[in-house]
Amino acid sequence: MAPPSSPSSSSSPSSTSPFSSPSAPPRSRNLRQALRPTPSPASIGPPGGLASSSDGEDDSGSDFEATLRLRPKKRAPRSTANAAPAAKRPRRRRTAPEEEDKGSRKHPKGGARGEEEATGGSLFQAVSSGKSAAESVVDDWLDGYKQDKEAGFLELVNFLVQSCGCKGTVTLEMLRGLQNSEIIQRLTESFDEESAEYPLSLNSPAWRRFRVGFCELIAVLVRRAQHGVIYDEYLMDSLVALLTGMSDSQVRAFRHTSTLAAMKLMTALVHVALSVSVQKDNRQRQYEAERAKGLNRRATEKMEELLEQRREFQQKQEELESLMNAIFKGVFVHRYRDLVPEIRAICIEEMGQWMQHYSTSFLTDGYLKYIGWTLHDKQGEVRLKCLLALQGLYRSQETAAGMELFTSRFKERMVSMVLDKELQVAVEAVRLLTLILQNMEDVLTDSDCESVFPLVYASGRPLAAAAGEFLYRKLLAPAAHASGEAEGRTEDSRTFLQSLLHFFIESEFHDHAAYLVDSLWDCAAPLLKDWPVLTGLLLEEPPLEGLGDRQEGALIMILVASMRQATEGQPPVGRASGKKVVSARERKVQAEDRRRLTQHLIPLLPQLIAKFSADAEKVVSLLEAPGYFDLALYSTGRLEKYLELLLVQLREVVEKHSDPEVLGAASRALHLLCRPELPFFSRADFARSRLVDHLADKFQHKAKELLQTSFLEEEDAYSMAATLKRIAILYSAHDLTPWGFFDPCMRLLHHAVDTREVPQEVVTSALTCSHFSLLWELAHLSGSAAELPPSQEQLLNLKEKVESFCSLCQNCLMDVDSKVQEQAFVLLSDLLLIFSPQSTQRGGGGGSNEGLASLTYQADPALHSQMSGFLVDHVFNHCQDQDSIVGEEEDSEALHIERLHQRRNLLAGFCKLVIYGVLELSAASDVFKYYAKYYNDYGDIIKETLNRARQIDRTEWAQTLLLSLQQLLTELLLEQGPAGMESEAFQEIRELARRFSLLFGLHQLQNRSALVALHKAGIKFAFQEAASPSAQLGLVHLPFLELLSEFSPRLMHPDKALLLSYLKRFCPAAQPEEPHWTSFLVYQRSLSPQAEERPKSAAKRSRLDGSSSSELQAIDASLPSSRISSRMQTPLLTSTALRVKGQAKGGLQPKGQVDSEGSESDFVLSSHTPLPSQGRPPRRHHLQPQLPMKRDHSGLLLGRRPDRQQLMEAEEVLIESLESSEFEEEKDDGFASGQND
Repeated sequence: MAPPSSPSSSSSPSSTSPFSSPSAPPRSRNLRQALRPTPSPASIGPPGGLASSSDGEDDSGSDFEATLRLRPKKRAPRSTANAAPAAKRPRRRRTAPEEEDKGSRKHPKGGARGEEEATGGSLFQAVSSGKSAAESVVDDWLDGYKQDKEAGFLELVNFLVQSCGCKGTVTLEMLRGLQNSEIIQRLTESFDEESAEYPLSLNSPAWRRFRVGFCELIAVLVRRAQHGVIYDEYLMDSLVALLTGMSDSQVRAFRHTSTLAAMKLMTALVHVALSVSVQKDNRQRQYEAERAKGLNRRATEKMEELLEQRREFQQKQEELESLMNAIFKGVFVHRYRDLVPEIRAICIEEMGQWMQHYSTSFLTDGYLKYIGWTLHDKQGEVRLKCLLALQGLYRSQETAAGMELFTSRFKERMVSMVLDKELQVAVEAVRLLTLILQNMEDVLTDSDCESVFPLVYASGRPLAAAAGEFLYRKLLAPAAHASGEAEGRTEDSRTFLQSLLHFFIESEFHDHAAYLVDSLWDCAAPLLKDWPVLTGLLLEEPPLEGLGDRQEGALIMILVASMRQATEGQPPVGRASGKKVVSARERKVQAEDRRRLTQHLIPLLPQLIAKFSADAEKVVSLLEAPGYFDLALYSTGRLEKYLELLLVQLREVVEKHSDPEVLGAASRALHLLCRPELPFFSRADFARSRLVDHLADKFQHKAKELLQTSFLEEEDAYSMAATLKRIAILYSAHDLTPWGFFDPCMRLLHHAVDTREVPQEVVTSALTCSHFSLLWELAHLSGSAAELPPSQEQLLNLKEKVESFCSLCQNCLMDVDSKVQEQAFVLLSDLLLIFSPQSTQRGGGGGSNEGLASLTYQADPALHSQMSGFLVDHVFNHCQDQDSIVGEEEDSEALHIERLHQRRNLLAGFCKLVIYGVLELSAASDVFKYYAKYYNDYGDIIKETLNRARQIDRTEWAQTLLLSLQQLLTELLLEQGPAGMESEAFQEIRELARRFSLLFGLHQLQNRSALVALHKAGIKFAFQEAASPSAQLGLVHLPFLELLSEFSPRLMHPDKALLLSYLKRFCPAAQPEEPHWTSFLVYQRSLSPQAEERPKSAAKRSRLDGSSSSELQAIDASLPSSRISSRMQTPLLTSTALRVKGQAKGGLQPKGQVDSEGSESDFVLSSHTPLPSQGRPPRRHHLQPQLPMKRDHSGLLLGRRPDRQQLMEAEEVLIESLESSEFEEEKDDGFASGQND
């Protein structure tokens, strides 16, 4: 089904209007002639890509009724003099005496005031200021209009013209002697075409208030005039004719303002028509009631009066329907598909109001089809208005019942909009489907509902909450019970939870119940906070039928998630809802919920842990519960006995499990209970001490046995590894320094390094225990330093431990087990950072502490090189081997992700050492050289390291980039020899050099010295002789100049000249017979002044594609013809044309300038301003825009989907463009300094 393709097609001889009366005699055609519109080029086809009908085709072939046409109606006879020519404003012609009297009569208000009001200034000033009530403004205008209709209407016309932002004025002579089209043409000529702004397009608070006042003025005008003026056959007819002509204008301001006025006028008329219809029906009922009386009881005069009143209301209704038909046909039918989205949105929004308030006339398929078509609009704003309009209709069962045909026709589209790219549109689409679900039975199928259910796990909370309400009403809502029935409410909660469990498990959309609970919280919070029913289902013996192991685990997750949501009120991690400010009332509700759940869960939590202690996943969830308790209730509520039971259960969990996740949850729960400020701290601390004593005794016994025998049985080794793992995890949250685990762990580690016979699990746990022991000792010294400086003996003792442990970790880097190596590397990275000079001077509390400066530990160069080698072997070179192994194992995807996270952790630890100055900046070259090759896995980490290193020292950072390229070129020469310069590996190195050049951005002044130093060092490296006894190799590094040419566009013109002369010093050392002499020519060309005027990318593209020199010459020869721009010049702006953003900023391409087709390295200004010489003004320069898009050899845009690498390039180029404005200012300020250089 398609909308009418032209205005004329919407009115066919066979179509009928809901507004028309079948028996109404013909009426005068002057209004229809005046309102006959001219097709506007601003009208476009149906939004959203709907197939529009061909020219001459009407709506009669659609599934809906034919669109409405004007029908003649009954009205009082009118003189033929009332007729007006086509497209001309209808007006009443006066007799000669009236003309003479009119000419001799002055405006009632007279003087300047009368002239101001004739131009509409008083109305516009009153609305724009917002200081006067709309009712008083309209009443004053109506008083003047009743005395002089033409003057009053002229004031209203000029008010509309001023509201459009037009500087022109309509005079009385123009109103009398010109047609509407001629008046609009004159106003168009006086319109300010240089500015695209007008009152309705401005978004400042003052103009937003003006828009509200503008709409209110029109509504009040119709409401105040509904009993007389609107039926005077002059005001409304003339106003509708004017608005219809303005809405057909090419000027956007006229179309936008007049469409808004016409739609608001239509809405006001709808309210009046509804009131008239109600009054007419009342008179009809009164007449029927009077007529039903007996002959003796009838009041004949009253019946005649009722008939007369009904006839008057009928005439008024016909007049109103004629006006509404005129507005609909003259304005809406054309503007609902206008080029401007705001205009389309206005039309759809107001149509929704008509259908809601006057459903008997407008709630038909002939009108609904416009909303259905516009659901496909390309602009989210318009689609949103469609959905909001439909929500108002589906909200009532009565109106929804009359939309069955529309629903069946457009249901598929409405269901698909739940996945709209605009979040707010998707939210309103889900809410619309919820209303359809409530008020229309059996309309949404199971397939339709399944499109909405997964959205409860969406990342946006508004969409998830809307989907949660849909899910609740479809599957989870319990049957209604009378208030006060406790058994009924309990049964409702049980039914709700069983349905929720079934959906959570069977749907298999997600594994995290927190997102599901958050989605349902707004509509089902009372049921989710029914903790007695939740815990009752878990503790019920025997278990409820159908409540298996999976159901119990899901129910525990729902219980914990509801506790978190009730006490914190924040969405889960990863779900964005904006920064929410919690009100005092919400904080009070959260405190009450925390108190209530604490009172209920404190006695039951030990029972729950005891029942599910064997299941690691369930125990982890249950151990999160104390974090949501009001722990003070243990003492104030005299519930200490349940505290003892909880501590006993925690000890049993620690002794029973060795899974790190379970032990971590138990350690965190014990840490919450052992806070010193709690009243029961002594009890909790005593329980913790007993637990650690038990673990310490067990560890000491096993360690002594291992050190003596150098061999443990498998069972003993497992027991010792589990004990050390428990101690290590407890050490992370609790201070276990009094138990002295450092010395036995170090003895164990030295034994492991010497014998290589200690199990890997024991070594990694011993490393972790020793690490935390050092950190806790440092924390003690840092905390006491503020009050009492630590003694020299304590500092020396800690420093010896640190040196001993770091030396041990260095030895572990050469262990045969990769897990031991990785653990040693992570701990070593942390300790080098913690005990670096910067950290020790700040101390543990973040303040300055000179007493701890002696703890500084600096690694030797051997350790630096060993860590760099480990990083290359285990992060970059080793990852491919691991991936090949993972591909052969089950659950390979999960293992691959886990190992990737481990490698990213190793890389992040090394990069932190570089950023914070522990390692030299040059050490980062081992990381930077893999920037492009491993961008998908580590690109974010390496890029952040690059940016941070640039902030530290730009010159050293540039030298590090150069070192990375030198290392890669040297490795390529060692592997493949000089022939490798023609291989794909060399092109990868060049691509990396291009990426590095993009990092310099447009800050030429800041990067100037660094870039010059980079080029000089690169030139020296390129002309170095090969370190080989054979002198026949020549300048093997000469291709490095080709890599260096990628950085040339970032240089300033004086620096290019300097480097060009510097390059010529090395020319005698090189001969044209060199095998790679082409690289020298490429670099020399990149430094030449003519390089800016030539397309530099041809040679580059030739090398990237492996083209020969002959092909390169052919490409150069074809450049002038192939690079002629095919884009037409943008014509002067009209009001309906979109303004190109770049024009306002001077980004227009000069006439005759050709487009440059280059790679992404050409994203720089293709023409730089040379520094002015002494006594001569600088020449004018033009900025030549570069097209940021990739092209193939034929110059056509590539249509391939961008990959991750291209997206990365686009991001880097975007950063450059954002810095361009700052660069221009710095460039102007730096001319003087550049001249001195």
